[in-house]
This record gives sequence, C-alpha cells and structure tokens, in this order.
Amino acid sequence: MLRQMASGEPVQVTSAMASMRKLARLAFIAQQFGYEYADVHQDGGPQGNGFVMLIVPDPSPQARARAEQNRAQYPNASDGGALPALVPDEVELLKARIAFDLATRYTEKQLTVIMGVGSSTLALCLGLQLGADTTSLVVTGTVWAVLLALVPVGLAVNRRYRAKYVARLQAAGLTPVTDQSGRLRYVPRPGQLPGHGNPFAGGA
Repeated sequence: MLRQMASGEPVQVTSAMASMRKLARLAFIAQQFGYEYADVHQDGGPQGNGFVMLIVPDPSPQARARAEQNRAQYPNASDGGALPALVPDEVELLKARIAFDLATRYTEKQLTVIMGVGSSTLALCLGLQLGADTTSLVVTGTVWAVLLALVPVGLAVNRRYRAKYVARLQAAGLTPVTDQSGRLRYVPRPGQLPGHGNPFAGGA
C-alpha cells in the first residue's frame, strides 16, 4: 500500500480476508503518510466477498506536514520497516466510518429486493434438490415463507447497526454529507468528501 501511495494517485486496497478493523488500521497508516480514507465496498477478492478500500491523497496542509514528518522518521516504512504507532481512538473512528459506509451502501428498498430475491433463490434450490412431490412442495413453500418473514427482521437489524455508528460518528464531531449518488456519508471536514462524490466511479 505504501509503495503504491508513492505515485500520488488514488489507491485501492483489496483483500479477501481483511476485517473492518484491519482496514481501519491500514487507513490510519495511510493517513500518517499523506492519504485519507475515501470509501469502501464489498466485492473484492477472487470470490467477490472481500473488501475494497479506496484511499486518496489528502491535500490539507496538516496532512502534508504530518506525511513529511513521518517519512523522515520512518524512512523504511514502505520496505517493511517501522511504522507510526496506532492511536486506538482514531482507528476506532475509522472503523466506524467504514462500517457505516458498508451499512448504507444500499437503500432499504434495494435491501428488500436483494433479500427477497435471495430468499426465493434459496427456496428454489431447495425445491430442486427435494423433487416435485407434494411433501417437497410444502416444505419448499414453508421455507420460502419463513425466509421472506425474516426480511423485516434483517432490515430492523440494519437500522440499529447504522444508528449505532451514526451516534459514534456524530459524537466525534464528523459532518453528515450527501454524495452525488444521494448516499449519506460522515466526513471529518465540513462539506468536503474525499474523492469528490462517489470515489469508485470511473475506476479511480
């Protein structure tokens, strides 16, 4: 990641095994060398179930000064040398931003459609495995109904999940901003989105 950042261009960090905490730590390290967290989405890795995080250059004077100081203090960082120490509170705040961005990737209408299609697909697969007799059709129909009944539960869980991180982000003084796609984001600097709008647009 640090080697790619030497280009001064936006960098995508892709890992099939990365957790949100690991991504937050990587984002923190990126911040120490003149970059900032921009966005995240899930679709990375060979199976499409990993995370892809976008970091972009931070043009602020504070970021430039911090990067210059850290490059002088940690000259071998990009070669596996020593790195700046993690600051737990800052890492947790980045984790909250990442978690919120993932939770708000889809609207509730989109989530309802996704979960409905997923439930129907699972029920159909089960029906194909069981066969076409009356008992199999009853079992398949029951499973499908149960899965659809769980859709509102999933939406409620997602709402509570988002509310938890909204409280954390607001308490930290971050500013709510709506990006060009209409998605709510929380950013450190009022009115300024890293990467300008949807940073994944155009294959940055």
